[in-house]
Amino acid sequence: MDATLTDREKTAERLLAASAKHSFDPDTELDWDAPFEDGSWFWPPELVSLYDTPLWKQLSEEQRITLSRHEAASLCSIGVWFETILMQLLLRHTYDLDPTSGHVRYALTEIADECRHSKMFARAVTTMGTPAYRPSRLDVQLGRVLKTVSTTPGSFTGTLLAEEILDWMQRLTFPDERIQPLVRGITRIHVVEEARHIRYAREELRRQMATAPRWEIEFTRLSSAQAARVIARSLISPQVYASVGLDPKQAARVALESPHRRDVMKQSAKRLMDFFEEIGLIRGPSRKLWRASGLVG
Repeated sequence: MDATLTDREKTAERLLAASAKHSFDPDTELDWDAPFEDGSWFWPPELVSLYDTPLWKQLSEEQRITLSRHEAASLCSIGVWFETILMQLLLRHTYDLDPTSGHVRYALTEIADECRHSKMFARAVTTMGTPAYRPSRLDVQLGRVLKTVSTTPGSFTGTLLAEEILDWMQRLTFPDERIQPLVRGITRIHVVEEARHIRYAREELRRQMATAPRWEIEFTRLSSAQAARVIARSLISPQVYASVGLDPKQAARVALESPHRRDVMKQSAKRLMDFFEEIGLIRGPSRKLWRASGLVG
């Protein structure tokens, strides 16, 4: 067997063993019936999109907490959209591979994880009593196109874009005692299980970038940069701002122009962008698109 595939199998077996030891059932692991705590946040205030803007300073503490509730719900709702796309990409990746391999068995294990995560996020939105925020019609259609035309390396790039940005934010959330216990529990489960998904995707993407034909790499650079733009702008629905009496279009513009928010987005993606630079994903004409995503410094 090729050494690259042997390494792929070793990684898969390690991840399968870790999954057997550290997987969670959110339905039984979390206390869904506990009342929310008065005065506790649903998302770290520093990660709320309007933080440190003039609009933020106009809001009362109660309104700020309400906005954090709706932004957490937006992240959960959009998270289900991301996970649905990722599951389709993973299934497509396994389509013509050996179903008895550890690599495919781990992909199916990850899909099972993502199914539980999607149910967990959807239940969280219901429990928080907010709308199920959805991406714009344009982004829904762009997501449909991107997942249809995605190359294999593009699929793993998209996986990492969706997972690592949220992972960075969630690692700040689950140990934060200012945050509602249910949200901390959700983010803890997601961080633990996504660590395996990130390892799997990073190692496979590195292999793909070393072996894919030139045309596929060039197409992946451009399509992934476009995916980054869609993902970055979809995280927070502009409709969340109506929950605190703000005009959605104006507030979304303020958030987009906020130096603090821009810094948060770059920090959330820094480790990933460094990895993409290292493996040659951010090159040539795609660099301008990557910068437009707001994720590259």
